[in-house]
Amino acid sequence: MHLVVGLGNPGPKYTGTRHNIGVAALDELADRHGSSFSGHKRTNTDVAQIRVNGQPVLLARPRSLMNLSGQPVKALMGFFKLPPTQLIVLFDDLELDFGEVHGRLGGGDHGHKGLRSISQHLGTKEYYKVGLGIGRPPGRMDVASFVLKPFAAREKDSVPILCADGADAVESIIAE
Repeated sequence: MHLVVGLGNPGPKYTGTRHNIGVAALDELADRHGSSFSGHKRTNTDVAQIRVNGQPVLLARPRSLMNLSGQPVKALMGFFKLPPTQLIVLFDDLELDFGEVHGRLGGGDHGHKGLRSISQHLGTKEYYKVGLGIGRPPGRMDVASFVLKPFAAREKDSVPILCADGADAVESIIAE
């Protein structure tokens, strides 16, 4: 089984923001496979189950703030007895231009506090990361302000494509 986690912050205040693109891509994956989320009894997450190429896949949205994602992810990994190499995390990536998607095994967190939390709780960086490019803040805008804002009007039509590309990347990782 693979565990796919979409990073974001809970609640309607954060829906549609750059910081929640990981959750939006996870929702695309669930919708594509006709699945819906429900609460997991023993962890602080909402989960859905799908199959990709005949393999079981658990989709998870931590209910914690993104920067505290490590604890619920570790709890799910422990509950299902999964090694870190079976984990795929979808996240907002400032280092990629808007619309780009890049998957990798291992590597650093590039300053992303959600990834840092997961790596600290798992004790390793050797899990799959799928970065969804949100671009850099314009001018001298604070990074935190930038990621917590909704996408610009000129970007909104491309957000569903970015989510679909992220879902495609997850399916490719699982297929390999």
